[in-house]
Amino acid sequence: MIKTSLLTFLLFCGVTLFAQDDSEFKFSDHLDQKRIDLFYNGTLLTSYDYADSIKKPVLFPLNTVSGITVTRGFPIAPRPGERIDHPHHIGMWLNYEYVNNIDFWNNSTAIPYKDRNHYGTIVHDGVVKTEADKTHATLEVTARWINHQDQILLREETQYSFHVKDDNFIIDRTTTLIAYSGDVSFKDVKDGLLGIRVARELELPSTEAITFLDNKGNPTTVAAINNDNVTGEYLSSEGITGNNVWSTRGRWVRLDGIKDDQAICITIIDHPKNIGYPAYWHARGYGLFAVNPLGQEVFSKGKTKLNFGLKKDQSVTFRYRVVIHEGDELFPKEIDELATEFANKD
Repeated sequence: MIKTSLLTFLLFCGVTLFAQDDSEFKFSDHLDQKRIDLFYNGTLLTSYDYADSIKKPVLFPLNTVSGITVTRGFPIAPRPGERIDHPHHIGMWLNYEYVNNIDFWNNSTAIPYKDRNHYGTIVHDGVVKTEADKTHATLEVTARWINHQDQILLREETQYSFHVKDDNFIIDRTTTLIAYSGDVSFKDVKDGLLGIRVARELELPSTEAITFLDNKGNPTTVAAINNDNVTGEYLSSEGITGNNVWSTRGRWVRLDGIKDDQAICITIIDHPKNIGYPAYWHARGYGLFAVNPLGQEVFSKGKTKLNFGLKKDQSVTFRYRVVIHEGDELFPKEIDELATEFANKD
């Protein structure tokens, strides 16, 4: 009786006995650091990072619902044992290697100053809207794609929709690109469009060093390093596995692995309204997990060509769903259901 009366009295006085306010999504804006954090149940899920040094806005890091980080730390927050190749691979991003002969994909502070006129930057313009409640969060932002002379090639309008379903942290990204100052061409190349650079533990085991060339012939060597705790494996919607997923088409691809003693999987899902659906997958064993509907000539070895373009003031919209899962295996049937739900959403 005393306990009941005390509880009633405390509630009447407005005393919060349980952290009810933490059981929801919350944004935390850090203007001085050009970063917006997203929390769920008090745990950081991701941050929208638009620091000038990154050369594009990114989501970094990406975490599971319990807070396990699934993205590589380098170059923002390096961790022991991880690779330090491709400094432009940061978190999750969307850009392209060839926009009017300007390379947005490979740009970073590592580019020598004398070569920077060949590279483009995506500059965050502003936040249109943030909404967060117990089940969903929405972030709407704008940006501009500029060349080295600050000429705007594209205007970008992006909406991130976040929600948690069971053990899944789900990110739906919708990005509209508008040709601003004139016609814009997206030549068929391999480096694009939506990319994630995953943690070392989620890479595919490899014993070989590999050298990659960008569109200007600049080499990047991915060294063979210790495979301890490296556990990643790809699976596509078409049943293709491992490194064989690269350059194939499919409506989704799943990457499985073990990190921090937990089973993890990251799935990227294409949308039927996207150009080139089902897309080609630029999924590499060393940790680059990307989907590229625009590089058809490269991936098909010349059998098909797209060379997509926009006339001035025309626009194109890309829609992708990313599912970050922790725990028991996320089976293809479940992914198909998430893909169908996503297809019917828009």
